Order: sequence, then C-alpha cells, then structure tokens
Amino acid sequence: MKWTLLFLLPLLFWSCKDSPARKGGSKSPFENKVFPEFGAEEAKELAELPLKCITQEFPNKLGQVLGSEDDLARPKALRPAFYGCFDWHSAVHSQWSLVKLLKDFPELKQADSIRSALSERLTEDNIQTEIEFFENEHNQNFERTYGWAWLFTLAKELKTWDDPDAQKWLTNLMPLVEVLEDKMIEFLPKLVYPIRVGEHPNTAFGLSLTLDYAEEFKKDELKSLIIKRSKEFYLEDKNCPLEWEPSGYDFLSPCLEEAALMAKILPENEFQTWAKDFMPGLFSKYFSLDVAEVSDRSDGKLVHLDGLNFSRAWNLYELADTYEAFYHLKTIGDQHFSKAYPNLFGDTYEGSHWLGTFAIYALEKRPE
Repeated sequence: MKWTLLFLLPLLFWSCKDSPARKGGSKSPFENKVFPEFGAEEAKELAELPLKCITQEFPNKLGQVLGSEDDLARPKALRPAFYGCFDWHSAVHSQWSLVKLLKDFPELKQADSIRSALSERLTEDNIQTEIEFFENEHNQNFERTYGWAWLFTLAKELKTWDDPDAQKWLTNLMPLVEVLEDKMIEFLPKLVYPIRVGEHPNTAFGLSLTLDYAEEFKKDELKSLIIKRSKEFYLEDKNCPLEWEPSGYDFLSPCLEEAALMAKILPENEFQTWAKDFMPGLFSKYFSLDVAEVSDRSDGKLVHLDGLNFSRAWNLYELADTYEAFYHLKTIGDQHFSKAYPNLFGDTYEGSHWLGTFAIYALEKRPE
C-alpha cells in the first residue's frame, strides 16, 4: 500500500515548483512540497475507528423491509456477520479497513483484537444467516449496489492476503459473495439508466469496485457485463457539470466516479478522446476544485461532505496514477484529503463510523 499522511496543520505547503517526476512540463500553482510518510502509529490510530465500530450494535439503521413480526429482532441476530457500525454497508467496509490495515501493518498493536473480531463475525453459520436474509422475498435488493460493491472489495482484499486466517475468512464469506454476484449479473441488464447521484446508489461507484473484484477473481462474465453496461451508460456523455457539485449530502462525485470508471474500461487513446469531451478541464495544469465544507459534524447527512473530500481524492489519485496527462490531479486530491483527515479523530459517531474507511481507501490509491 502506498501509505502517506496529510493531516498536519496548517495545511501542506503549496509550491509552484514542478514535481520531480514531471520536470520540464508547465508549472501548476498547486504542487505540494511536503508529504510526510504514513506509518504504524497512524495506522494504529485509524484502526481504532473500525475496531470500535464493528462491535457497536446501537444506534442502528436496519434499512430492511419487514415481512412479518417474525422479522423483528436485534441487529446482531438479524445480521450476525455485519451488524455494527450503524448500517450493514458500514460494517462491511469497516471489516475491509481492518483487513487492509492488518495486511499492511502485521505488527499492528490491535492485531490480536482484529483477528478475534473478524473470526467471531466471518463464520460459516453467520454468513449463512446473512444469505438467508438476502434470499428473503422482501429484501432481495437490500444494499444494491453500494453494499454489494464493498463486500466484493472485502473479498478481494482477503484473496490477495497470504495469511491462513484470511483464507479461512474468505472461504466462509464466498457463498454470500457469490449470491450478490449473481444478483449483480441479474440486475445490470435491467437497469435502463445509470443512477448519477452523489450517494449510495451511484452506479459508476458500484461498477468500479465490482470490476476490481471481477478482475481479481477472474469472473469473466461479470467483467464483460460491467464493461458493456458502462459503455452503454456513459460513452456518449459530454461536458459533465462539475460546477453543479457538490449537492448538500454528497459523499461521491458523480463526474469523477464516472471518469475513473471509464479510465479502467477504455483503452488509453479512447479514454483520452472521451475525457476531452466529458471533462476537458481535467487536462489543464491549472485545474482546481474547491474542497467541500461541513457545517455540522453531528448531522449524519451533512458530514457526508467529508466523505466527498476523500472520494474525490481517490478518484483524482487513480486518474493521476493512470495517465501522465493527469498527474497534476494528485495535488488536488491531496488538498481534499488534507481537509478531511484531521476530522477523523474525536469525531462524532455520525462521521467516525465510516469516514475512516474512506481515508484508508484514498491513501491506498495515492500514487508515489
């Protein structure tokens, strides 16, 4: 993992000096000069957020449809593998966070606690209960597609970790993963129009994470379907109105999620042509994007905007890491990350139960 730290205040020193990797090019006013390393101590601090979160059953937003009074039960009984962290998808991606941190920092202070927590949740019986919930007639589409995409990401992280516990957890998890994979394959042909919002249903986000899973697990049918549908949804898009972003509750950027997805599925020459029609401003060394402001961190919707700062960062990082012409976007990503990162520690539960994952995911995407 390319771990780095941006939380020092005041914010990073910005300089007009060219990046060493890009000497000779036109200058950008946003080149950053200092970027401290992210190490074990910072990983330990971040690990506290998801570790505490997955054990916290309440408050809890179940988000399910009740078919009868028999469906009334505690979150832990209903979803024994993913019951904490306020909602199902946050419990899923918090477990991804713990796997990612322990994978990259095996001497992490909380290593034993993390292994114990994951072993307690990712059991064969618990996963079977989760499967039964998704097979219930009233909840066939539960967490479509945001939660599904995070479960695929958790599976991908486990598969790429050479660790006996990880492989056991993956074995137990895969029956649920395959249920949701089948649901994704069934759903995508039915979706006539993509969902372009800046929250959970965003189609480009779900497709992007699912594509990464399909490639790692060599799921050719799923991969081909994602590429086909992505082209049908987005290939004719032009002039994405980035100036309309963000909406008040966004934690995803509709424009940048789409751009990052298309960078994955199109050959370089085709993507460059598409991107010049879709977001021509990205090619300018003087491209800028104001960071989002959170007015009330105790409001679970308003705090979404720090998630937007992190998700913008990871999309800008992915674009910067993929194409030379976009390397200047790395610094715009840094600005967004450095705005949100200090808020993680000592935050209200409305933000702390999920924003740590977004920070970790952004750090993992940041290019050298």
